[in-house]
Amino acid sequence: MATTPELIHGYISAGLECTHLEVDGDGQHFTAVIVSPAFAGKRPIQRHQIVYAALGDRMREEIHALSMKTLTPEEYQG
Repeated sequence: MATTPELIHGYISAGLECTHLEVDGDGQHFTAVIVSPAFAGKRPIQRHQIVYAALGDRMREEIHALSMKTLTPEEYQG
């Protein structure tokens, strides 16, 4: 089964509390805007690691390229 933005959306939302989540892509390359309170006080690399943990092995097996914008709810509002 081909990886779709909807699948990635489901994977992330199942493993991470998100107040806003957008995923777009063409089946090979994906972009995501992820807003989560879990990112509070975290550096960008730590935020990405949280998303990678939510995706688990899918990051190696299904998702070849994922560009992320990770924000706290406060950052997203402002």
